[in-house]
Order: sequence, then structure tokens, then C-alpha cells
Amino acid sequence: MNKQQKKQEIIEAYKSRHATKKFDATKKISEEDFDFILEVGRLSPSSIGLEPWKFVVVQNEQLREKLKTVTWGAQGQLPTASHFVLILARTIKDTKYDSAYIKDHLKQVKKFPDEVIEKVVNDKFKNFQENDLHLLENERTMFDWASKQTYIALGNMMTAAAQIGIDSCPIEGFHYESINKILEEEGLLEDGHLDISVMVAFGYRETEPQPKTRKEHDQVIKWIE
Repeated sequence: MNKQQKKQEIIEAYKSRHATKKFDATKKISEEDFDFILEVGRLSPSSIGLEPWKFVVVQNEQLREKLKTVTWGAQGQLPTASHFVLILARTIKDTKYDSAYIKDHLKQVKKFPDEVIEKVVNDKFKNFQENDLHLLENERTMFDWASKQTYIALGNMMTAAAQIGIDSCPIEGFHYESINKILEEEGLLEDGHLDISVMVAFGYRETEPQPKTRKEHDQVIKWIE
């Protein structure tokens, strides 16, 4: 496949993709295809390479039903989606520049030597969080920064799914405190080191959507030369 064909294939996937409100519950995504979607999420970029996420695939019907009672944005998706994913983001316990998580991440994942880790943490990351983006003003600011990274993975996963003919729907329509309580009771938040960022459902559409609408090119793009 040449470059022009590849570009057209990607654009067609974007045109076809839509926020699927109800899936065909009889159709299931293959294990191979869903592993591909998760791998795209895992390989996604993040600010300072922190990977501040965890992908929780909820296939348990009882847990889905619990989530449905406090997730108004997934009333059609939770009962019908082939796969339903909670994307959790790391809290300030893990994302603050001098946290054990960051030091361990740099050592075990990035393979930095100890002397480089100390310099990166105390100079680069500290200044970035304190002075550049003012992230340390409160815990919510830090969590929102981590959540922004999860949306990169979210977008990549939905796009990758669309390119292999799988539908999806991102979901923010939930009651935060109630979801937090459910996930805490399920032991999924690792003693406050993780919290809910966003949800996403995957499957195959039950009906065809209305034609996609978007603003015109010149309404959203500006060149400065």
C-alpha cells in the first residue's frame, strides 16, 4: 500500500467512526483484535514519558450493572459493548516529581542510572511541575494533568479500533464520587494511587449513524507564516 492509499484509509476510518450509543450485543471483538487496541494504548506517548495510566477491562456483568447506576452516559453501552474499559490516571501520590513511582519508573522502565535519576527529578521535573505549568497548586491540578495524558491513549485506541472496523464511544457522563466509591470497594484504586479519568466502550454498531458533521477546514485551522 502506498502513502496516498494509507492516508485515504485513515481518513475513511475517521469518517466512519462515531460515538456509538448502543452496540450489537451478539457480536464480540476477537481476543487478537482487542489485544491490538490495548497495545496501542500501552504504546501511546505521555508527558515526560510518565505513562500515568492503567486500563481496566470490565467484562463482569455485575460490576457493569453497578457502574450503570451512576454512569448516565453509558446506559446503552454498558449492557451491549463487547468490551468496556475504565481508564484510570495516577494521582499526586505517584505523579509528584519526587515520588517513588517516578523514581522507580525512571530506573526500571527508562533504565536511567541513579545519578541521572536524581538530577532529572530534582532539576528538570521539579522545575517543570512547580514553575513551568504550576501543577503543584493542588492535588486536582496534578490529577487533571495526568488525566490529560490518558486522553492521548484514549484517542489512539479509538482511532486504531476504527481502522480495523471496530466501533467505540468515549464516556465522561458519570458521577465521580459514586464511581470512585465503587472502584475503591473493588480494590482498583491502589490505596489512592489511581482514580477514574475516563471510560470507553468498544464493539460493533447496532445501527448506522447519521452522516458525520464537522466545522469547515478554515474555521478550525489557522496558519501563521
